Amino acid sequence: GVRRQVCFGAMGSPGAERHRHRPVEAGRDQPFVHAVTQTLLSGTIACPARYGIIRPCDPLTRQQSDPIIMSEADILVSAEGAIRRLTLNRPQRLNALTRSLLGQLSDALADIAADDTARVLIISGAGRGFCAGQDLTDKGAVEDGRTCRDTVERFYNPVVRQIRSLNVPVIAAVNGIAAGAGMSLALAADITLAQESAMFDLAFARIGLIPDAGGTYQLQRLLGPARAMGLAMLGEKLTARDAVEMGLIWRAVPDADFTAEVDALAVRLAKAPTLALALMKKAFNAGGHHSLEQQLALEAELQSQAADSEDFQEGLKAFLEKRPASFKGM
Repeated sequence: GVRRQVCFGAMGSPGAERHRHRPVEAGRDQPFVHAVTQTLLSGTIACPARYGIIRPCDPLTRQQSDPIIMSEADILVSAEGAIRRLTLNRPQRLNALTRSLLGQLSDALADIAADDTARVLIISGAGRGFCAGQDLTDKGAVEDGRTCRDTVERFYNPVVRQIRSLNVPVIAAVNGIAAGAGMSLALAADITLAQESAMFDLAFARIGLIPDAGGTYQLQRLLGPARAMGLAMLGEKLTARDAVEMGLIWRAVPDADFTAEVDALAVRLAKAPTLALALMKKAFNAGGHHSLEQQLALEAELQSQAADSEDFQEGLKAFLEKRPASFKGM
């Protein structure tokens, strides 16, 4: 299940603006080729490299070392057992979103959706911030109504749909600032954790725009209409503690404990019955627009699917035998 290909460059957005993999060039790529060759000859395995990195891993212990950077990429992808990590990688711009970054993010999410070995996904930001929202210097992205609509429909909306429909739990690990569409992206995850020092900033009103990337949908569901409208219109910043108290995110964690807390949560979810978790996501996603009767019918259908799974049989057997269950996600 491990890809042995080595790619240079990054896949970008759909259509004319997609960046293609370029062929390996002997002179230009010799340092990279040498690094990969040494990795393979040493008995390690090159993990997926589509987004500009490979992560060598010991074939016996499956433990992975630091990624080898193959070329600059706006999204870094790594795999650690059943855990997948996507890192927004524009730290010099506080990971502000561009169409290229969103295209690469969409490609990475599509790969994870097709990966039967993935059981949980972590989305984080490199450097001192999670995501500062749309990069207003991304030429042609947000210049007028036509370009804004195109950017939202072709780049933001597909990513949000992919996160919400992904069949594994998605964790947003928020450090520093999550502003504008970056805040919307964090709220699209299933479970959002933040450093205690993190800030959430719904900044749209300050530049004359409305929340997008699912912001108006998520805020109203999470906060109720009164708080959602006040937050959107006033554009007030929230601390991580404020966000927890309002029910916006799952937990605020001391900065020193943040990485360990995120990793522990990912391990816990990776061991969970992920098929049941995927069915939960479907139920909760539908609950906002269903009537009670529709939701009851959906619960009956999804519960029947869960009860037909091997995980349910294992969970039931483990309960009766008074031992921890060993779930396989099927």
